[in-house]
Formats: sequence, C-alpha cells, structure tokens
Amino acid sequence: MPPRSHPPSRPTSRRGSIDPELLVPMDKTVAGAGDVFNVIFIGAGNIMFGSPEGPWNHSFRLEHKLGPRLKVVALIDPAVDRAAIVLQKKRDSFVVSAYADTRIYKTIDDFVQAADPNKAPQAIIVGCPPFFRGSTKPGRDLEMQIIKHFPGVPLFVEKPVATGPQEEIEDAFTVARAIEDSGAVCSAGYMLRYLRAVQMMKKIIQDNNLTVMSTIARYACAYEAIAKPDWWDKSKSYGPVIEQATHFCDLSRYFGGDVDISSVVAHSLEWHENAGVLSKMSIDETKIKPENRIPRVTSATWKYESGAVGSLTHLVALQGTNYSCELEVYADGYMLKLVNPYVQPTLYVRAPDDDYEHVHRFDNDDPFFSEVSNLIDVIEDGPDSAEILSSYEDACKTYEFTWAIRAASEKGRKQKSQGK
Repeated sequence: MPPRSHPPSRPTSRRGSIDPELLVPMDKTVAGAGDVFNVIFIGAGNIMFGSPEGPWNHSFRLEHKLGPRLKVVALIDPAVDRAAIVLQKKRDSFVVSAYADTRIYKTIDDFVQAADPNKAPQAIIVGCPPFFRGSTKPGRDLEMQIIKHFPGVPLFVEKPVATGPQEEIEDAFTVARAIEDSGAVCSAGYMLRYLRAVQMMKKIIQDNNLTVMSTIARYACAYEAIAKPDWWDKSKSYGPVIEQATHFCDLSRYFGGDVDISSVVAHSLEWHENAGVLSKMSIDETKIKPENRIPRVTSATWKYESGAVGSLTHLVALQGTNYSCELEVYADGYMLKLVNPYVQPTLYVRAPDDDYEHVHRFDNDDPFFSEVSNLIDVIEDGPDSAEILSSYEDACKTYEFTWAIRAASEKGRKQKSQGK
C-alpha cells in the first residue's frame, strides 16, 4: 500500500502537553456540585467495566470524576445478557444512583427510537471492539452513526480507532474529518500520554528547547495470562502491534512526531520457527489457522519526518502476569527513559551536567482518570480549561503506523520464504 499524504492539521487549542503538577490524582479529586451529567456507554465489556487482567475501567473513573451528577442513560451492547450482569453489579453498589434508570439497548438505532428527549447525552463513551468502528462501511461505522443521531455531542473513543484491512485505513481518516467537521469534542484513548512521567519528559524537552534525535521502545507482554483466543488470531485482533503495542507506537509518535510511513522496515519471529515456540500458552493455538497465528517478536525501525530515528520491539515472551515495557527518548545531551508505565511509572533522566541518571517515581498516578477528567473539564468549561492530548485524527495516524509495521514484517517474512 503506498504511503498516504496527510494534510496539515487544523489549528486547535491543544498545546500537546500538560504541566505534570496539574494532573491531580483521583483520590485527591472532589466531584463538584452541578447539574446532572448524562452519559451513554457503548460497550459492556472489560474496557468499560473493568477486569482482573488490567487497570482499565472507564465507568469507575467517571463515577469518581462526576460523583452523584453522573447518570448513565443507556448501555448499548448487542450482548444484552452480559450488559444486564454488569449493570446489576453497579446497582448493587454505592454508585446505584448513576445506574438506577439506565436502560439496555442492542443498537444505537434502538436507543434513538426509544430515547427520552429530556435525557439527551452530554457525552458518549465508546468502548466496543474496534472492528465495529473507524470505518464508513455499514455495520462498522459507529462514529458516523453517532454523528448522525447526536450531532455535536462529545465523544470518547477507545484505541485503536479501528481494526480492519490495511486498504481501509483511509476510511478512518474520513471518519476523523467527519468528527472534526461536526464540531464535536473528541478524545481518543491513548491514556499513557497523560502519565505524569510522560508529561515531565515533555516538559524537559520543551524547557530545554530540545529536538528529539531518537526513540527506542520495547514492549514485552506476559503471554501466559492472555487467555482470549481472539487475541492470538490475526484475523480477529489484527495482531499484537496493532492491538497492544499501539500504545508504545503512539508514545513514540508523541515524542518523535509524524512518521515517514514509507521508511518503516520490520522483521518478525513467527510461531513455526524454533525460537518462536512457547511453553505456557493458555489457549489451544492449533484451533487457529496457521496463517492467522501471531508473531512472537516484531522488531521495527523507521524515520520520523523530522529526520529522527525510531525503533520498536514487541515480544510475546514473558510468563507470569507482569509486563516489561520501556521507552527511551534521546536528544542532545539528554536521555529520558520511561520504565514500567502501566504499574509503577519510573523516569530516569540523564542531563548534560551529570553522567548519572536521576530517578523520578510517580506514585498513585492514574492516566485513565486524567484522560477522563480532562475530557469532562473541556466539555463543561471549554477548550482552555484542560488539554485533550490525543485527537481522533492523531489516533488514526498511530493506527496507520501500526499497520505499516505489521505489513513490513509480513513482507520480510514472505521474502524469506521465497528465498529472496
């Protein structure tokens, strides 16, 4: 697929970074008084309501941000039985007031037909699987349906913005333009941008007028705990770089800038190679077609449009439950190394005046909450009140980038098999 050209982004109020001191922890935030805040949840799965596999849980963060003001007017998910179970759990808890009048619908159309005009949403939180969104194709055009039925209503959309064939990437950019043209506030779910450690890195770069020379990202997941067969099937999840390493591809772009897509080169270690044999998989991979089984390692390099160089290594290699993730950013005289961003973010800084690394630890940081909190502040108080760090268009660029890495690795694999 030939690289696409991007028109210049329209000017916005987003400055692209936040003073880390302004990121207030969730436990120190007090929900303010005010009018009822109506929300629609699309998706009743783990992203929206949490799971033992990770810290995601958008409903929990909204409950803390809005307090008793939160009213979830609709929960939309075709799996109505699952939706009923998670809704009952909420009604059996101390946040019952937010869910007492919530109704479950299979589709947006069902909700629109039954909607009470007195319960119009002030925000729509999209946490359904990405296959159903990020496209203009019927059945996968969720954002387009939202724009049609709820023009101007603010959106939060989880990452990645889509999962579909590479040739349909332009569709995602069409959706981005439609959202922007609608005037709706929109935040995409790249929460690592909101880490205090990441914002300290940004501040160091800006305060010292630095130009990034290189980014080096490593993401090693603990595969033993990944028990969803779909995750191991490229025809469903579209592979670990698009579905999982997307966060580190996004952080790389956040520091390095736009990527020269034509420069992406990648190699992979595949399931059938000797070094790719895994001993503690929790699923039966023989039930997945061989051509759809995921790579064990993907290693990619690229050039940024600035001239800087980037690299990513994603590994399906660790056992147990803890992941090992790091991002290094280099500039003249500086090394900024972010370690363990999902569990205990730690930043190592080497500056020109010292050969030693200074360590900064960030306890009780919750980027999921900061992400949601900033969106609500922008909705209620205007674009100058807070920063949305990832627009839908920006998220589309990350999606395009992850697809370029996957395509480059598969190209390299085919060339090897053909003896070229």
